[in-house]
Amino acid sequence: MTSAHRGAAGAVDRAAVGVVDRDALVRTVQRNCHVGDARHATELTLCIYLLQMRELYRWEQGLPLGAALRHREVGAWLDQREALWDELEGEPYAALPLGDEALDPFDAAAVNERLLPQGLVYGAGRMASGRPLFFLGELERAERREGLDVLVAARELARGLAAPPGVLAGGAVLLRREALMRWLWELYEVWGPRRGDSAFGAALAACGHAGGDPAAALARLADEQMETLWLHELGEHRACAALGPDWAALRLATGADRRIELRLRALRDHLADCLVTLPALCERGAPAAIHFWFANLEGLRLEMFPRLQAGYAAWRAGDGGRALDAAVRAGQEHWSALGAQAVALYRRDGEQAREPLAALLTAATANC
Repeated sequence: MTSAHRGAAGAVDRAAVGVVDRDALVRTVQRNCHVGDARHATELTLCIYLLQMRELYRWEQGLPLGAALRHREVGAWLDQREALWDELEGEPYAALPLGDEALDPFDAAAVNERLLPQGLVYGAGRMASGRPLFFLGELERAERREGLDVLVAARELARGLAAPPGVLAGGAVLLRREALMRWLWELYEVWGPRRGDSAFGAALAACGHAGGDPAAALARLADEQMETLWLHELGEHRACAALGPDWAALRLATGADRRIELRLRALRDHLADCLVTLPALCERGAPAAIHFWFANLEGLRLEMFPRLQAGYAAWRAGDGGRALDAAVRAGQEHWSALGAQAVALYRRDGEQAREPLAALLTAATANC
């Protein structure tokens, strides 16, 4: 653990690292968030855009989770935000003011060396699509687990449209508790009118929800999910190590091709969860966490791994987890082998491997 990480977990002389002008830092990070959103918000589907804007509005206005929204006020805010983005679309990302220094906003490790002793945590990076992410929050805790620095954020001070609750960047895992709680409430609002015998409903029931106010059950689910997020990011770290150093270059070279980019992401996520997340949850016997994991198995990830959904159905039916365990073990072998094939094609053909990669990843044999 670095000295800054030890300082966040224990005691460090704050004067030795300099006191940060918190207000100036928040303004700069938030501006960078606006610049990133100005450049990339139009890439989102309309549904995702509206959901993310609704959640961002609640955060900016300091509204309680689940608060009803006034459409006229939200509409005015949307107009103002899009006007701001028009002004900022071509602007560069600003360096972060930290004492006498101005640091690269993408150098999260260097920024956190200075911020963690101040009780702050920073995140920066790019999503697989190239969309930038910036974040600043109050530090809840810092620890070292399985060779990775784990930084847990509590209250969020600056953020953009996208707010993933867990990310892996280099040798550090950033977990965002507030972003997670807001995401869970968004899921509850979508699920609420439909109810039914869904995996999400089963997760809530396992957390004690029997109708009425969901706040307590969602809080318990958030605690469960914080550990699941950590397990997934650890799984990503191990999956990328298993796939080898050319995996990152492969994703970078083919990222503009959505046929390939989405399937490579799903492949890595499945390998990560088969290596770490699902074995840990099953061994622990964590029904709420298992139900919630499957509540989020959808779209392309579900299409590519039907055997896993069948294993979950058998687990719910009372087979003791035998089919689910078999599906996870099969997934470990399948996704590792498919990833190795993709890397081999890239090593052979470089950027010219796009068509062979698309054929490999869209074939029926790519599914497990």
